[in-house]
Amino acid sequence: MSTRPVVIGRVEQCTGPRPGGIRSRRKLSGGRASICVVTSPSAPPTDVLGAPAARRAVLAAQGFAAARPSGPVTRRHLVRTLDRIRLLQLDSVNVAVRAHYMPLFSRLGRYERALVDDAAWAHSTRRPRLLVEYWAHEASLLPVHDWPLLRAEAKRAGWWRHYAALIDSHPGLVDDVLAAVKELGPVGAGELEAALGGPVQRRPPGASWWERSDVKRVCEYLFGVGALTTGARRHFQRLYDLPERVLPPEALADPPPPDEAARALTRRAAAALGVATEPDLRDYYRISSEHSQRAVAELVEAGELDAITVRGWRHPAYRVPGSPVPRRITGRALLCPFDPLIWERARTERIFGFRYRIEIYVPEPKREYGYYVFPFLLDGELVARVDLKADRRTGVLRVPGAFAEPEVARPRVAAELAGALHEMADWLELDGVVPGERGDLMAELAAAL
Repeated sequence: MSTRPVVIGRVEQCTGPRPGGIRSRRKLSGGRASICVVTSPSAPPTDVLGAPAARRAVLAAQGFAAARPSGPVTRRHLVRTLDRIRLLQLDSVNVAVRAHYMPLFSRLGRYERALVDDAAWAHSTRRPRLLVEYWAHEASLLPVHDWPLLRAEAKRAGWWRHYAALIDSHPGLVDDVLAAVKELGPVGAGELEAALGGPVQRRPPGASWWERSDVKRVCEYLFGVGALTTGARRHFQRLYDLPERVLPPEALADPPPPDEAARALTRRAAAALGVATEPDLRDYYRISSEHSQRAVAELVEAGELDAITVRGWRHPAYRVPGSPVPRRITGRALLCPFDPLIWERARTERIFGFRYRIEIYVPEPKREYGYYVFPFLLDGELVARVDLKADRRTGVLRVPGAFAEPEVARPRVAAELAGALHEMADWLELDGVVPGERGDLMAELAAAL
């Protein structure tokens, strides 16, 4: 009788006998939680995990079960955290803090943002570049050795494919851009336009970010196919360069076959997510559904993933064998909208019972919570949310709105949230926190501040 969970079989509670089956209760890693294991000759075993335990496993995988460093945060802490979460999503919104800085603060506390800048956009023999920009979940910073995996054809076709007609109709422009980058790089698209003798095309008032010049479109296409990468950033503007001048030789190897890349990316996603459905795993790196489903099946068959059932979840789930399920999670953290713990909104609602949407593009009168809203994590639960704005002119962190979730201990939530906001303001080198007027938690938060 095989005991490997190759497919989801019938799952029952560990109560009463079951004819023809073997019923046991075993401890997870560290003896911190117990799960029901049902095996039978006709149905391979399926682990059953309660929703609270699954939530704790997710938080542990994302680094929220670990104690924050007691001393200064170093490059070693950065590497350790990235080994867990694998990605830092990039986003142009800077109303509070750039999205790629915040997940590290949420997990490590105060640190020098230059740690990320040096890891992503600087290189020396003593401190080689650790991170590279590419399209992963979205535009992201990721370990340089993962770059070939993402260039394999396991991922869904990127949006830059829509520029293929331009590339086909202007092959000379592609050659000119590559030659100019080789001569001038790292270089921005505007400088490339000027160097190539064309007018610098500025977006007219009211134009969207996506109304780009042909040179910028060619640059983005070449970035998407791996012919260009980001050599540096200037005021968050991407400066293009040739991969061979940015990445180590081992990262420049040909991409592996798509199925091999899909398995490797799925392993990484499973470790980062803790407990996840197949669509959750697929979404982490935006793998195609075909490659993702095959990769999950193969990893389960190989014993590298366990198929489990989470009570209350509609779909089968998966976890890395032996991954920890802590008895409890303590501590607090503000989470930016693009934190990997919450960036997939349906998953966030399934795990935390917390409905979360970004309202940046919602007209202000129709916003429910605010422009740039940070969920607040306290002792393993999402208990509140705050709309935040770093007012750099006056040197304060503004809180236009603060909202509590139902049935939380509001005085404690307000006190812990006030502490977290002061920590964030201090990290951003702001002088204080200024409460606003909106939200059912604002009065208690203002008193705690």
